[in-house]
Amino acid sequence: MSKSEITLYLIPTVLAEGTSDNVLSPQIKDVIANVDIFFVENIRTARRFISSLKLGKVIDNITFFELTKDTPRGETREQIRSLTQNAGIISEAGCPGVADPGSVAVDFAHQVGIRVVPLVGPSSILLALMASGMSGQSFVFHGYLPIDKTERKKAVKQLEFDVLEKNQTQIFMETPFRNNSFLDALLDSCQIDTLLCIAANITSDEQFIETHPVKYWRKNKPDLHKQPTIFLIG
Repeated sequence: MSKSEITLYLIPTVLAEGTSDNVLSPQIKDVIANVDIFFVENIRTARRFISSLKLGKVIDNITFFELTKDTPRGETREQIRSLTQNAGIISEAGCPGVADPGSVAVDFAHQVGIRVVPLVGPSSILLALMASGMSGQSFVFHGYLPIDKTERKKAVKQLEFDVLEKNQTQIFMETPFRNNSFLDALLDSCQIDTLLCIAANITSDEQFIETHPVKYWRKNKPDLHKQPTIFLIG
């Protein structure tokens, strides 16, 4: 099979456990049922995800290539170059290549002429933006803000400036176990009239998405400890 006949599928996964029937298209199950090579951020959770779909696949017959932010690029390059059949990238949560190391494999696939096909699925970033009431015409996702307090405060001030000067929604996140301390720092750094959207546990039964000025959040802080959360200011 020539490289142009091989397809690399970008396979989204759920954002919250037990939601696959609600948020994943039937196409995703069809693709996984017919693919036996996967690039994944975490092999254990990828195996568990595939098993949960009850497709009748023998998990031990599947080849998994680990692809994390620390995986040497040369290793992934050779794995892509050696493909002789269709493969997939399974995100740890949400969509591959979006705040996800899967983009490295996609880059190499384009370089060698492998067809790349993105599949429809949930993205916490876009879902949070949709529900925020903030501008969807111009927005930037920053990933994680600096951990250093001084640098983080400087970054937040720049984000507020971009909101005012460009009418540009600013989107970012934090490691879930640091959410509460991060929110405290965010509320301390922002102007009281800056709009802040907090979007936690998206697609789950415990979903929480609300947009209010910072002065409201200072008096009504939610407990976000260990809850996957997207923050937006606008």
